[in-house]
Amino acid sequence: MLNNEICPFKAQWMPRQKTILIVFGTRPEAIKIAPLLHKFTENKDVNVVVCATGQHKEMLSQVLEVFDITVDYNLEVMAANQNLADLSGKILSGIIPILQSEKPDLMLVHGDTTTTLMSAITAFYEGVPVGHVEAGLRSGDLHSPFPEEFNRKAVSMVADWHFAPTKLNKNNLLDEGVPPEKIFVTGNTVVDALFWMLKQIDGCPKLKKTIKSKLQKELNFDPEKKKFILVTCHRRETIGSGQKGICKAISDLADSNKDVQFVFPVHPNPVVRNTVYQALSKIENICLVEPLAYECFGFLMSRCYLVITDSGGIQEEAPSLGKPVLVTRDVTERVEAVEAGTVHLVGTDPSIICLEAQKLLNDERHYHDTSENINPYGDGNAADKILKHISQIIFK
Repeated sequence: MLNNEICPFKAQWMPRQKTILIVFGTRPEAIKIAPLLHKFTENKDVNVVVCATGQHKEMLSQVLEVFDITVDYNLEVMAANQNLADLSGKILSGIIPILQSEKPDLMLVHGDTTTTLMSAITAFYEGVPVGHVEAGLRSGDLHSPFPEEFNRKAVSMVADWHFAPTKLNKNNLLDEGVPPEKIFVTGNTVVDALFWMLKQIDGCPKLKKTIKSKLQKELNFDPEKKKFILVTCHRRETIGSGQKGICKAISDLADSNKDVQFVFPVHPNPVVRNTVYQALSKIENICLVEPLAYECFGFLMSRCYLVITDSGGIQEEAPSLGKPVLVTRDVTERVEAVEAGTVHLVGTDPSIICLEAQKLLNDERHYHDTSENINPYGDGNAADKILKHISQIIFK
């Protein structure tokens, strides 16, 4: 009788389902947040609401398809020739109604984009706790990378929980006064995403065949049989003389190494494209291609000889595959890779880029010393660690 009396009231004492709002806007954000989304779908106690701001449009949609991500809200904020202030205002005004409607228990943001900053600010305004994935990265130069260094420092001021990839990232946050109990060292989810994708490719001959078929249309060589260098270049701070210097280096390297191919997916920014195509389009062993689908790029990165890039994420991905990286920047927020020897900062001076690339091409011992160094960004289990901490936070 006693049990029958209690049973009707049992539901009143059960914890309600928690809601987590995940916001991202760019292709790299979507890639790095995908492993977490996959983990959340396995947890029936959590209602996940996904908002894409559309800070990247065409480049973002392909990643959503690859990782099977369903978007609940799409703000579609991108417009031609808009500045950062315009973009920021659109994100700010777009996120607030979602927060008021969904009333999430936690907002998760990633990294250092304008989407990250403005989403975190709106959550702060609305009293919603913020979890910052990939927290604590610092270059020490507020203008490099721009505006990312400012964005991530500002997000750290309003975030309640900080998921730092490395101990160095944690120390950066501690130095800025973040309480240690608010910081969790997890590794970087970009490694999770990359390993997941390569596992899909290796385990599915049909997918691998499709990828090779796509690449065959873009390249004039077989990436599994020919030595090649993978190149990317897109940062705001290198536009102009910096990108011209990078292109001069690639041109000189291609001329000095006729037996080496160069694959350069060119960013859609028209200024970048004009510079790159003017400098490199007529060189036979350089393949200028459109931005590649994530699985195609990952496949190429796993087969290339080395990477020359100004990207942040690639500094974490390539060392996971044992690929040396030359970073065409003067400073980096990913200092661990430099200290580990997997990454070398070379700036945009053509002579320095060529010198370091030739050392990797000509000196086998130097190449293996670089490629065999331990990657400091984790073992591919960052999402599991973050999910564990979040579960403890929202269900405590």
